Amino acid sequence: MNRVVRLLLADDHRHAREGMRTIVSSLEEFTVVGEAASGEEALRMTEELAPDMILMDINMPGMGGLEAVKAIKTSFPAVKIVMVTVSDDVSHLFEALKKGAQGYLLKNLNPAAWRDYLRAVAFDEAPLNPDVAMSILREFADRKPGHATDPTRERPQDGGGLTPRERDILQEVARGQTNREIAALLGLSEHTVKNHLKNILQKLHLDNRVQLTRYAYERGMVEPE
Repeated sequence: MNRVVRLLLADDHRHAREGMRTIVSSLEEFTVVGEAASGEEALRMTEELAPDMILMDINMPGMGGLEAVKAIKTSFPAVKIVMVTVSDDVSHLFEALKKGAQGYLLKNLNPAAWRDYLRAVAFDEAPLNPDVAMSILREFADRKPGHATDPTRERPQDGGGLTPRERDILQEVARGQTNREIAALLGLSEHTVKNHLKNILQKLHLDNRVQLTRYAYERGMVEPE
């Protein structure tokens, strides 16, 4: 991305917004254009300010973060939304992704991790946090082959016709590898990895790397080490 990324901060706690602002202020690629204290305010300010990305707290009074994500993505699908929370409950992660969020950050991560992750989301290269990946793995580890998926969750379409190379890349994505790491491991260029990822997402009718990770774990493509 050659232009500055316009950020909207949404959290009902002033100190939390100040903390987020402090972290992103050190990133020359980002500028904070506004702060919202509720989901309703975040929706209104998205329309007024046209941010490129929103850092959204999950738990807010009134219209909560998850409800706000759905409303914002319905009207402004190009806006990238990263959920911010103190909880590592994987069900919250899945719910956020179902409603259109592009990422998920824990408030207790160190600032350096925040900076790296936000840059990765801006460049569409965000790897899955290893701790979250393990939570997903634990959720599906006890499922037997053929076990029905929770009917309250959206199941990605089966099949997809992935090539062997695409399956290799999908497995590495599920392990939390970045595009650069996957390229080095498989002897490919980053550009080639990016193109493969685009094809994989299109074939599986998925939107981002976290959904790809869930897909791989559900189908036993990644096993515990």
